[in-house]
Amino acid sequence: MARLGFPVVLSAPSGTGKTTLSHLLVNSVANLQISVSYTTRPIRGNERDGIDYNFISDEGFQKIIDDNKFLEWADVHGYRYGSGLDVTQKGLDEGLDVVFDIDVQGGLQIKKRLPNAVLIFILPPSLEALEERLTKRGTDSQDRIKRRMKASRDEIVIGLKNYDYVINNEKLDRALFDLTAIVRTHRLQGINREKIKNRLLG
Repeated sequence: MARLGFPVVLSAPSGTGKTTLSHLLVNSVANLQISVSYTTRPIRGNERDGIDYNFISDEGFQKIIDDNKFLEWADVHGYRYGSGLDVTQKGLDEGLDVVFDIDVQGGLQIKKRLPNAVLIFILPPSLEALEERLTKRGTDSQDRIKRRMKASRDEIVIGLKNYDYVINNEKLDRALFDLTAIVRTHRLQGINREKIKNRLLG
């Protein structure tokens, strides 16, 4: 029997670069599948529906909740985000490790439902650098940026306390190197030792 996949959860304060890292990770390591979240927030910039997120209405989101079809969901910065259960389970059953780019609330929900999940928290170089990046992004008002910065402090506390690994995204290439090392290590920890023993020793 092929091995079952495990969830790889990446969480970070908004603007830290976790979405960039999640896509680089999937492109760098074989047998990874990125989970495309559902969200009620508007499309930003060059985002594409079904590629970056599944953009849906509040009513559509609520129906998925009512049908119990979310692996996790949460309210974040005034909008709702969730990960589909069926597509995730299908990937895991096929031996793919599924990468989630989600907030800490969702990460802890996944860990509770799927204990083999590996939780990775990504830190910004500094809060000052994070605020500067949010401001330069130009997608949020100053009031929303202030709310995001307050939420960032809370998320960092939760990430440092509850996540399995913590990575600093000061240098993108170094952060990606650390991410790939974590995934490869987690795979090695899950090898079927009994199967190997039978193959080598009979």
